[in-house]
Amino acid sequence: MADTTFGPGGWTPERLGAQDGKTFLITGGNAGAGFQAARLLLARGAKVVMLNRSAERSNAAVAELRREFGPRAEIDFIRMDLSDLSSVRAAAAEVLASVPRIDALICNAAIAQVPTRRLTVDGFESQLGTNHYGHFLLCGLLFDRIERSAGRIVVVASLGYNMGLKTIRFDDMNWQQGYGPNIAYSQSKLAQMMFAYELQDRLSAAGRTAVKVYVCHPGSSATSLISTSGSRMMRAIWWLMTKTPMVQTAERGAYPEVMCATETGLTQRALYGPTGVREFVGPVGRGTLNPHAHDKPVMARLWDVSEKATGFDWFL
Repeated sequence: MADTTFGPGGWTPERLGAQDGKTFLITGGNAGAGFQAARLLLARGAKVVMLNRSAERSNAAVAELRREFGPRAEIDFIRMDLSDLSSVRAAAAEVLASVPRIDALICNAAIAQVPTRRLTVDGFESQLGTNHYGHFLLCGLLFDRIERSAGRIVVVASLGYNMGLKTIRFDDMNWQQGYGPNIAYSQSKLAQMMFAYELQDRLSAAGRTAVKVYVCHPGSSATSLISTSGSRMMRAIWWLMTKTPMVQTAERGAYPEVMCATETGLTQRALYGPTGVREFVGPVGRGTLNPHAHDKPVMARLWDVSEKATGFDWFL
């Protein structure tokens, strides 16, 4: 049954009040849903700091946003490559030196459907290393600042978590055997969700409830995700899909993450996104969360594996 919390039209930016004095960090903010999220927040007076890999594309995005909102628009960029843990550490240090408060960290960036198996500089399968380990470390490094700000962590997941193995293949997380673009992507997005739900549990157990953690997905949105990292065939299939009603605009794809970064009264153990056909498109609200996404023994084991892989202990 569709969520009607926000009425039949679902959550829209009309619900977004003034955000003056608030600061939002967005990974992958120079294109697609991340860029549109930055636009929506800047339009309400927020400060936005983008954490992106490409300086060239980021500077172009900043220039475009300043043309739209004026030269005084509070939009900044810090270079960060999620696939390189040393880059994540350097970017986090820069954030801590220059950003006094973090009202929400939106973990938006991702790579998808990488056609052939690749490893990051740290030796992880590229999609798991970028989408999960990079964000796991970034959230940990910035957590104290987010907590002092009574802020939020927003994990942008994917309906792809329902595909593939629907669990974590701990005996071969780097897919030395049986690599496939979709199955590896699905595991990386499931890992992100499990991280968020396990973090919720650990914060609750520790009595550290100032930080709220939310999980959302953009549905089927016309972003550059697949065209950036997918195979030629996947890019062709995706291009055809964008011509159908089953794909919405990148701006609508940004609604769930902006909602999770700003709206009050949301449920933490939930998955927010479009609630229409197959939850690909339609009004934004609380969608279907399947139980394999919060399988407790798997979540707890993944947390331990992730701390060891990134060399970061959360002390929770």
